[in-house]
Amino acid sequence: MKLIRLYLLALCLCQPNLLLAQEINLLLEEKLEELADDDETVNYDDLLQELSQPIDLNNATKEQLERLPFLSDQQIENILAYIYVHGPMQTMYELQLVEDMDRRTIQLLLPFIQVDTPIQEKHFPKVRNIAKRGKHEVLTRLDIPFYKRKGYEQKYLGTPQYHSLRYLFAYGDYVQAGLTAEKDAGEPLFKQHNKYGYDHYGFYIMLRNLGRVKALALGDYKLSFGQGLTLASSFRLGKGYSLATAETRSTGIRKHASFDEIGYFRGIATTITLLKGLDLSAFYSYRKMDGILKNGMISSITKTGLHRSQTEADRKGALSMQMAGGHLTFHQNRFDVGITGLWYGFNKEYLPRLSGYAAYKLHCKDFYNVGVDYQLRLRNINIAGEVAKGKKGWAALNSLIYQPSQNYKLMLVHRYYRHDYWAYFANAFNDGGSVQNENGWYLAAEVSPIAHFRFFGSIDLVSYPWWKYRISKPSKAFEGRLRVEWLPTSQLSMFVNYRYKRKERDVTGMSGELTLPTYHHQVRYRLSYQTDKLLLRTTADWNVFTQQQHSYGWQVTQLAGLQFWKIKLHLQATYFHTDDYDARVYGYEKGLLYTFYSPSFSGKGMRYSAHLRLDLGKTFMLIAKFGQTHYFDREVISNGDDQIAGSNKTDLQLQARMKF
Repeated sequence: MKLIRLYLLALCLCQPNLLLAQEINLLLEEKLEELADDDETVNYDDLLQELSQPIDLNNATKEQLERLPFLSDQQIENILAYIYVHGPMQTMYELQLVEDMDRRTIQLLLPFIQVDTPIQEKHFPKVRNIAKRGKHEVLTRLDIPFYKRKGYEQKYLGTPQYHSLRYLFAYGDYVQAGLTAEKDAGEPLFKQHNKYGYDHYGFYIMLRNLGRVKALALGDYKLSFGQGLTLASSFRLGKGYSLATAETRSTGIRKHASFDEIGYFRGIATTITLLKGLDLSAFYSYRKMDGILKNGMISSITKTGLHRSQTEADRKGALSMQMAGGHLTFHQNRFDVGITGLWYGFNKEYLPRLSGYAAYKLHCKDFYNVGVDYQLRLRNINIAGEVAKGKKGWAALNSLIYQPSQNYKLMLVHRYYRHDYWAYFANAFNDGGSVQNENGWYLAAEVSPIAHFRFFGSIDLVSYPWWKYRISKPSKAFEGRLRVEWLPTSQLSMFVNYRYKRKERDVTGMSGELTLPTYHHQVRYRLSYQTDKLLLRTTADWNVFTQQQHSYGWQVTQLAGLQFWKIKLHLQATYFHTDDYDARVYGYEKGLLYTFYSPSFSGKGMRYSAHLRLDLGKTFMLIAKFGQTHYFDREVISNGDDQIAGSNKTDLQLQARMKF
């Protein structure tokens, strides 16, 4: 009977599903657009790497399952309870028997889980087993531009090619280690300030489940505790058109295996179980940072990671920062409470420009942050929050998620971040791009009252007690989002997104003397069809931006994917037409392994790309991606040192991977 039951479940779920990894890409795509509106940048490399390593459900820990952003805390508890009561799952499709697991969540899970891993030690494995059964991966990438930027005429010291090299070693979740090396376009290789080879090197060793030592990181790592008001260097999705990733979750200590040169720590970190339900994390970091020094003080911290010219090279490692701290957490049944404390400081006084919107920017030499976080999980309710204090100012965040059934979910978030709150490593739910100068209420609901339909709606009411970038007075903002999604079959889907945002901004050219509201309407329509061998996706965007006058922007994108033999081919074309930068449009384009590419377009033009992947067994993989952007309304692209003479921007990206 059990075999019959599993067979029927497989028949229900094993049809090709167009969501899967595309849903994750969509969430990332939407988040990138939102960050771009606030002039923020984010690196998805570590997140995509984490999701690329399948988790064995039968041996998964709570911490492992918490890495999957679309699983709720209740669903994680139910999965673990099901395996404890019924024993190991025979197939991934047995998830449908787990309480509160809906079809959509199961479909999202399938690319990222497995139930047949051979590594099932109950204790930390022996060294000989690690050496014999560990998995190796070597990945290299080369980007070749078919254009020349103005900076190469006199300033840039290296070649225009980008190159990176990465080595990874893993033995299940017990042992992970890696090395990374990267040269950005324009940076020299084995000469000038990079006489030892690449411009940036990274390394890490990550050990887990060594008895009472739950985690031990050496080298480069990331940290995330509580709701992120005190310390969170890991990526968080935040607002979007779905509540699948709504819960903010502490991920503790994680490896840093990406090429991101900014958002990581370097040193040692560990989590130890003191008593049942009581864990202590401790960490120390020391690393060099880029910046500009004036009169023996730090005037600014550079976060580009670029060292192409002599001026940029002089900023490399100009200052250093030390950081030390810890996190103590107690968890019992459905209640968690924790306290985080850290000290950090520069080797020189930090004194940036303190005027206008930056009047309350962090400055000094030594800093500290302390935060208390909590989480209470009831049957249908999840309540979480954190209160944090810095050397100056304080912040608070509280959220409530109510889910009476699988088809109905409601979320309410309140945050209050004082305008003078100092927290260099904070990364929490926000609208303005930082955990400072914000007071807001966010309400969102997701419902599926009709078969094959899903509806999402949210409103965000925010006030900013102090000035912000391009706003020379205290201001307010309102954002509303709507989404209607239709999923008639496992092969066909369609959705419409609408986003409206009202905020205030200084009128250009008025030196802050005149501030008027801006109104931004964005609509996106997408139709997707996917089978085992074919993917067709059409996307259309329409924007209207208003401040005194209207500016319009729109685009249409067509993607076609085909899989045959050992080859996967994706062809994409986009036509865009915008009146100015304020009405710019965004699009998602399939990138290389562990990368995510979502370019923005303004003006009039077209974008073409071809992505070809060849898998030779389980050992070798080759990817080639060719892309060209052609503008109809200009003969020069970009400006300054990045200026390109001509109306075309053409690139070729190559990537090779070997696993053994």
